[in-house]
Amino acid sequence: MNYEELKTLDELRKTGAISEEEYENEKQKFFNRSENTQSKKSNELMGLSENSYIALMHISQFAGVIIPGLGLLAPIILWVMNKENNVNVNIAGKNIINFMISMLIYCVVSGILCIILIGIPMLIALGIIYIIFVVMAAIKANSGETWKYPMSISFLK
Repeated sequence: MNYEELKTLDELRKTGAISEEEYENEKQKFFNRSENTQSKKSNELMGLSENSYIALMHISQFAGVIIPGLGLLAPIILWVMNKENNVNVNIAGKNIINFMISMLIYCVVSGILCIILIGIPMLIALGIIYIIFVVMAAIKANSGETWKYPMSISFLK
């Protein structure tokens, strides 16, 4: 029910088509729905602002330090939970997944190159780059910027 319907409801009451009690009941239903809609919007992103939620998505990649595998799952879960509700969350989630897949490919290639010893410094460099890029992305996201990770291959568009 929108405000026009509320106005129509008031006119029905004034003309005597509905009783005062019916009017009050319908009016209360209207205001209850409005409050539920507003609280749903504020809780869409777990009670966080959009920028904070997206920054959390980026930082959650470090969760794998605490529980192996969680660094891959956490950003994906956060993305899937709200990609339909928020365009910026969807864009950030795709950027994160593209970056994680790209880094996985780079690490596999570097791991294979460890046979000829050149892969060892490459793995170290990738680890440093990963940390720097994730922190930079989180900082930029918290300030409202959309940042595409460098060296990221666009698998999801």
